[in-house]
Amino acid sequence: MDKILLDANVLFSAAYNTGSRLASLWQIGDVELVTSLFALEEARRNLEFHRPDKLTCLDALISNLTIVSGMGSSIPEGIQLPEKDAPIISAALQAKCSHLVTGDIQHFGALFGRSVEGLLIVTPSQYLADRSRKD
Repeated sequence: MDKILLDANVLFSAAYNTGSRLASLWQIGDVELVTSLFALEEARRNLEFHRPDKLTCLDALISNLTIVSGMGSSIPEGIQLPEKDAPIISAALQAKCSHLVTGDIQHFGALFGRSVEGLLIVTPSQYLADRSRKD
């Protein structure tokens, strides 16, 4: 069973556009969806600023997630990320996730498709495409 950490931008996008393909992440039966408090707060802050009417959608989405504290910011040696993104990968590693799903191409793009200490970093569309090939 996959255990995937959803980054803030995935939470934001799924709440912002509830009819998007991202919603199918919540429909997969044998996956544990995880996020960190850090990612959740970032998604909430961005929705409050851009679309406060979508906060209830976010609340509904997170009711089906495991939320981890993931307060550390240590990242594996050789991984270059901005300081603000270190807690995301750190939380995924601490929670022993199999995947980090993020749409942050600017900061995580060089890591897409790579495994870092057993954590595969992918975009939502990459994850969904991989799942459809397995099923």
